[in-house]
Amino acid sequence: MRLLPRRSGPKCVEGDVGLAPYIWLVFLAFFYFKPILDPNPGRREWLLTIAATIVFLVLYFATFWVRRPWNYLLIAAIVAMGLGLGHHNEGAAVFIIYGAMFLAWTFDKAWHSLVAIAVLVLLLALDRAFLHAPLGFWGTATIVSLGVGVSNTLFAERKRALDKLRVANEEIEHLAKVAERERIARDLHDVLGHTLSLIIVKSTLAGKLLDKDPQSAKGEIRDIEKVSRQAMAEIRSTLRGYSAYKLNDELQRARSTLASAGVSVESDAAEVSLSPAQESVVALIMREAVTNVVRHAQARFCRLLLGTKNGSCVLEIQDDGRGGNQIEGHGLRGMRERIEALGGTVTRDTSSGTRLRFEFPVSTPSNGAS
Repeated sequence: MRLLPRRSGPKCVEGDVGLAPYIWLVFLAFFYFKPILDPNPGRREWLLTIAATIVFLVLYFATFWVRRPWNYLLIAAIVAMGLGLGHHNEGAAVFIIYGAMFLAWTFDKAWHSLVAIAVLVLLLALDRAFLHAPLGFWGTATIVSLGVGVSNTLFAERKRALDKLRVANEEIEHLAKVAERERIARDLHDVLGHTLSLIIVKSTLAGKLLDKDPQSAKGEIRDIEKVSRQAMAEIRSTLRGYSAYKLNDELQRARSTLASAGVSVESDAAEVSLSPAQESVVALIMREAVTNVVRHAQARFCRLLLGTKNGSCVLEIQDDGRGGNQIEGHGLRGMRERIEALGGTVTRDTSSGTRLRFEFPVSTPSNGAS
C-alpha cells in the first residue's frame, strides 16, 4: 500500500517531492519529549501520545491524496489536534507547525496562504488570551509557524511560477515542432507537386516525339533526368531546413514548365529588393501557382507579373483556363499561409480563368510593375 501518490507533492502544487514528506515526520519527536522526559509517565500518557500520533499520521498522509475542499478539513483537524493537546503537551505545537506548512501549499495564490497563516496565528493568540495556553506551546507554535508558513509560501509561489514557465516552454516547443512539420509539408508539396507535374508533361511530350523527332525526345528525356536530380537535392535541403529558392531561377523554370505543357507565357518581372526568406516564399508560391495552371486549369495562356506597388511586393499569376472552382485546396491553403506569414494577403478571382494576386510589405520598395 502506497502512503504517498506517485506525484507526492500536495495536490495544489503538482510535483514529486521525493522522500521529503517522510523526513518531515522527524519533527514528531517534539511531541514525545513530555512522556520521555517525565520521571513518572503514566500508561494513560503513553496511550494518548500514541493514539494522537496514529490519528495525525492518517490525516498527514491523507492530505497528500485529496484535493480542495477536503484538504482544508484535514488541515483544520491537524490544527485542532494541536490546539486541543497543547494544554497538556507543549510538544503538540508541532501539529500547528505542520498545519502552517500545509497551508502554504494549499492555495493557488500566495496572499491566500498568508491570510490563512495569519488566521492560524490569531487562533493561537486567542487560545493564549482566553484559554491560557502554556507559554512554551504558544510561543513555539506562533514563531515557528510564522517562519515555516511564510517561507513555504514563497517556495510554493516560486514553484508555481516555474511550473507555468515549464508548461509555456513545452507549449512553445510543441508549436515549434508543429510549425516545422507544416513547413516541411508545404515545401515537399510544392517541390514534389511541381516536379512530378513537369516530369509528367515532359514524359508525355517525349512519348509523342519519340517517333516523329527522336532528337527532341532525347532532349526531353535529358530534361526529365535533370529535373529529377534537382528535385532530389531540393527535397534533401527541405528536410534539413536549408532550402533557399531564387526568383530568377523559378521564373525560368515556370516559363519552361508552361511552355512544355503547351501554355503560352507572358512575363513581366521587375527587380524587387527582397530578403532571402521573402524571395524563397515568392519563388515557392510562383512554383505552386504554375503547377496548378499545368495540372488543373486547362489553360492556353498564362501571365506572370512581379513588381512593387506602394512599398509592397506584388506577384500575380493569371490564366485563361476553366476557373470557377472556389474550393481552397491544400496548394492554395499553403500559398495563403506562406504569404500571411509575411504579413501579406492573397486575392483570388475565378470569374474568367483564374487570377491570383499576392501582396506583402517589403522594407525597401523599388519601382516596378503594379
